[in-house]
This record gives sequence, C-alpha cells and structure tokens, in this order.
Amino acid sequence: MMKTDWRFILAGWMLLTLPLCGMAQKKHFTLEDLNYGGNNYYNMIPENRYTTWWGDELVRTEAAYCSLIDKQTGEEKTLFGIEELNRWAATNDSTRIRHFYYATFPYPDEPLVLVSSKKERLLVNWQQKQVVWRQSRCIEQHEESADDWCPASRAVAFVSEHNLYVTDGEGRLHTLSTDGSRSLVYGKSVHRNEFGIEKGTFWSPDGQRLAFYRMDQSMVTDYPQVNIDTRIATYEPDKYPMAGETSHKVTVGVYDLRSRKTIYLDAGDPTDRYFTNIAWSPDSKTIYMQELNRDQNDCRLVSYDAATGQRLAELYREQSDKYVEPLHPIVFLPWNDHQFILQSQKDGYNHLYLMDDKGKMLKQLTSGPWVVMELVGFNSKQKSVIILSNEKSPVQANLYAVNMRNGRRTPLDGGEGWHNAALSTHGNYICDTYSAPTLPRKIDIIPTDGKGKTTNILTAADPWQGYDVPEYSCGTLKAADGTTDLYYRMVKPTGFDPAKRYPTIVYVYGGPHAHNVDARWHYASRGWETYMAQKGYLLFILDNRGSENRGRDFEQATFRQLGQIEMQDQMCGIEYLRSLPYVDADRIGVHGWSFGGFMTISLMVNHPEVFKVGVAGGPVIDWKWYEVMYGERYMDTPQTNPEGYAKTSLVSRAGDLKGKLQIITGYNDDTVVPQHCLSFIEACIQAGTQPDFFVYPGEPHNMRGHQSTHLHERISQYFDDYLK
Repeated sequence: MMKTDWRFILAGWMLLTLPLCGMAQKKHFTLEDLNYGGNNYYNMIPENRYTTWWGDELVRTEAAYCSLIDKQTGEEKTLFGIEELNRWAATNDSTRIRHFYYATFPYPDEPLVLVSSKKERLLVNWQQKQVVWRQSRCIEQHEESADDWCPASRAVAFVSEHNLYVTDGEGRLHTLSTDGSRSLVYGKSVHRNEFGIEKGTFWSPDGQRLAFYRMDQSMVTDYPQVNIDTRIATYEPDKYPMAGETSHKVTVGVYDLRSRKTIYLDAGDPTDRYFTNIAWSPDSKTIYMQELNRDQNDCRLVSYDAATGQRLAELYREQSDKYVEPLHPIVFLPWNDHQFILQSQKDGYNHLYLMDDKGKMLKQLTSGPWVVMELVGFNSKQKSVIILSNEKSPVQANLYAVNMRNGRRTPLDGGEGWHNAALSTHGNYICDTYSAPTLPRKIDIIPTDGKGKTTNILTAADPWQGYDVPEYSCGTLKAADGTTDLYYRMVKPTGFDPAKRYPTIVYVYGGPHAHNVDARWHYASRGWETYMAQKGYLLFILDNRGSENRGRDFEQATFRQLGQIEMQDQMCGIEYLRSLPYVDADRIGVHGWSFGGFMTISLMVNHPEVFKVGVAGGPVIDWKWYEVMYGERYMDTPQTNPEGYAKTSLVSRAGDLKGKLQIITGYNDDTVVPQHCLSFIEACIQAGTQPDFFVYPGEPHNMRGHQSTHLHERISQYFDDYLK
C-alpha cells in the first residue's frame, strides 16, 4: 500500500486556494450601514471634528474634553476635561455636564466656556478652575424650550407652555406673556418657517431689549390630526392655513429688560402680510424688518424705533411680476455703524449690495451669472466680506474674500469641492470643512487675508475602504428649452458591465430651495443609491429648472405651474438614459419624497409608457391643500390661478395610472397633510386604478430614527418586487 505524503497534498491545497486568498471578497453594505437611522451609520461616515471659535483661537469640542488647536501646526493642547469641569462645578447626577459638543466660548478675551445641562447653564473659568456664573433652566417650574441666550446680558429668552419668559443675568424671571395658547403663539418661528425664519426671538446687541414674534392663528382652520397612542384615539389638530384660505396674523413685540415693559412695532394691519428678516442696528436703538404682501411680489425694508415702536422710514423696496423672496436680514459693517449689506437677486442672481441707514444705495458689491450662497462674515482689519459662492461651478461652493472698496474677490480655498465655513470672532480665520467627489472630508484653518498659511487639521480616510462601491459620475445635459445646462448624477451598479442592460431608478426632488447634485463626496449621492446600485440597479438624479442655486430665472421658470417645466426637464433625462445601451428602457422606475413624491406621481400619470414602477413619499397631490406661504409664492391662489391648480392637480389624473405605484406617508404629517394621499387614493378607487399605500403611525413628514431604515427597506423591496 502506497504511503500518503501529506506534504504534497498540503502544497496542492495551498496552490488551489491561493487565488481565493489573494482576492479577498469585498464587503457589502446594509441599510444599517447606509441609512441615517441605521445602527451602524455613524461608523460609516467620514471622520469629523467638532470645533468652535474662542476669539481667533480654534477649540475642538469633543464629548470628554476641549482642546486648543494650533493654527500653524494643527497640534492640540487639552484645555480641560469633562470630569474636572464637573468637579469644579460641583455637579450632581441631575446637573452633570454630559459632553462638550455644544460648548461655546462667548467672550473672545476671557477664558470662559458656556456649558449646559438639563437643569442649568454655567460659565466656567478653566484657568481659575471655578464657576463664575450659573443660571437655572427651570425657574418657578418653567422648563425652557426655544431658548435664546444672550452673551451681552447673560439673559435667556424661552417659551414654556405657550408663553414667553426671560430669565435675566441675575436669575430674575420676567413674564412677557400670560395669554399664550395653541392659537396665540409667542417667541417661536412664524409663517411656517418660510422667508429664512428659523426662530422667534432676537436680542439687541447690548442685550437689553428682546424683539419677538407674536402669532395669532385663532382664525386659521384646524387640520384634524389624530393621536392613536391613547386608549381611545384623541383629536390633536394642527393650525394649517391652506392656499387661498385665511392666514394667521403676526406682530412684533419689543421687551425692555430695564423698564420691564413691552411695546409693539407700529407696522399697521398685519392681515395678509409677512414680517421677516428682523435685524438690529449696532446701537440697539433701531429695528429693521422686511415686510412682504401676501402676493409676495412687493417687499419693503422698514426701520422702527425700538423704544417706541414708531415706524421711521422705508429704506428699500423691491417688486416683481412673479415673486420677491427675502431670505436674509441686513448685516451692518463691523467698522461702520451706518452702513449695511442687503442681499437681493434683483439682477437675476443673489448678490450683495451696500446701503446706508438712510436708504441710499451705495454700490453693488458682487455681480455675475452666479450666486452668493452665504454671507459668512467680515474681516474688519482687511475691510472685506467673506462669502460662499458658486462662481467656479454651479455644483461647487467656494470661499472668497470680497474687498469692500473695489469689489475684488480673492479665492480663499483650493478651488475644488463644496465648502462650509465657520469664521473666527474677529474674522481673521476660517475653519473650512469641505469634501470633493473623491475626497470624503477635509478640515483646514484658512487666514482670511488671502496671504497666510493654510493648516490642515483633518483629512478623513475613506470609511468605505474594502466595500463594494459603485461608480459615481456627474455630467450635464440640455433642459427642455434647448439652452440651459442641467446637472445630473449617475450611480452605476457595482460590477458594472456595459454589455448588460440594467433596471434604472430615477430619484427626483425637483422643487425650490433644494438640489441633489453637487461636488461633495460621491457627488452628494444618498446612501440608498449606493445600496440599490449594490443590488444591481442604475440610479439617475437630475436637478431640473426650479431647483436652487442657479439664479432667479432658472428658479422662477415654474411659476404658477409647478411640476410642468420640471417634468419636461426630467424627460430630457429619460431621453438621455434611453440613448445608453446599458439602460433597460422597459425597466425604468422613479422615486421621490415630498415635492419629489409629487414629481413621482406626476411623471407616472403623464408618462405611463415610460415609468413601470414608482414610490412616492409624502406627496403633494393638489396645491390647494398645501400651505399659504409656500403654495401661493409659486402658484398664486386657487382663486387667481384656477387653470394652474387644475393643470397641476393629480386627483383628476388617477385614471391614467398604469404602472405599479406605492404611496407612503407619515400618519401625522403636518407639512403635506394626509388629505393629499387619501384624496388621490379615493380618486383611484373611483377610476379603478390600484396604487399601494403604506402609513407610518405617529410619524411626521419624514420618518425619524430607525423607522427611516424600515422605510428604505420597504422602498427597496417594492422595486425588487416589480422592477428588477
């Protein structure tokens, strides 16, 4: 019997398995990795740094410590840790500071850090290792919400049980209202967060006066939301002013901490008017406000005496045959208390204009066929204004210093990608966080004089290393007008083979104040697109006319006929897809949420021969059921534009549905109320068409937390079932 030589057998096995060992299988993503509600999501996004400015010093604020970052070397030196700060503050379990993510350094020349717990806020001197000031966040059983703390006076404005209060720097409680209710709202955002409004209180520079919104919505119709979590479902209505219906009335009050008295600005009858972009003069004596008529085509910048409420002057007026949309308060120059910058797109693009406090237009500071996307701040020493703009490319956001004397723009960044800037207190440095299509994230410290050294403090590694990642590309095609460039993103299936034909999903939003394609990492691709590309789909995303950052005419092309121009442009994208040999024209789907849900159904019923499957989330069905401010800006009222409302309504198109459509909504959506979905389904029943419908009980317009992962599992499965 021949003796077995195990050495040869082992060697042969190694030779056979060597190719497999040398070609390690790439990992596959799950929705727990790619969806923001997923359990592993935060391990799969690029590394980041939490930072804030202390004067011109950059501080890293991590959970357990704060450290000073050297602007020349990027090296860090620990200032203090969480345990020692809690020891200095003598906190207990209920007052303990849990992390430093929201720590701020409000005084540039003092070693003071502001930190908060649920019970109190503290100013701690880390050099002296002691608390120098503390303020309760629960005075007389009033727990704070919508809190707005003022460094100048150390007073905080807050809302509790519908009423507005101030706790001053000495801990005294000031009651500003007693009649607050669901119908009478104090100190919160008004006009449904349109016109750039994000809050409802505005401190004067000296901290002694507080301007605040008061919104009377008692005349607004209730929308009948229902809470199903009680033993017997309970009625919990929302105040929801629909297009063409009665809207709320807003007034602006001013509370004086010293006199403890409130006056209201004498702005006249607030009926069918919008008050927005509140700003203070540097001397705290004058309030500026932009006032807009209900038609939103006549905007006025008006000044008021903060002590008396008296109307002083109209400084600027802008009118349009479509709409004027004020989004930015005026900003005074730090070195000149009598001059300010106004933003307007009156020349076709959002630009900066220099005016004086008498209303004289001094000059236009920026101009060109590009958009100023953000006024970041000022460098007083250089007499320059720092901006973010898309001058280099419509899909980029880059930093410039604009010389106030001659308008010359100095580029501050490397010229690639999409940037987000945090300016130091004195305006001498920027903490610049940015990414580019192949760059996950970088953070640089940039001097704003355009001359000094840029210091990199983070270059994030690719967190997807070792995974099966698809190919992301960006390109342009012509809009339906034949001249306008539209930008698209394409995500090809992993393991792409140009000889194959792939099912294709068009992801769409398409509405105002949003875009999908830009020069961030992977061209700003959503995680769900990567997940679907891994499953063998090709994804296509196009920013049509009507979306943001392309100028006034690009945005206003959709006026009074939402969805029509947008569909024409999206169909140009379809023509392009059909020209590609690897796109299966018989397997094209579409998905979008909110305005994108409206677009999804619009495309399916207007082009049933093209779209085989669709998933529409939180879709607008008829604009007459949408809110006054947004709806009337783009569509006018149902009374003045009946043809436009009839043309864009999807109710009458229910019988044109041919493909498989799933509609998904949050049961308690207070943005696109459930009446939209339910009315379309009712129309489908009458027409004999068969959409599918899924509801998330208790959820608002967007699914929160891990429910978002469940949502995207459902969306993905629908395409797997009917498109793949």
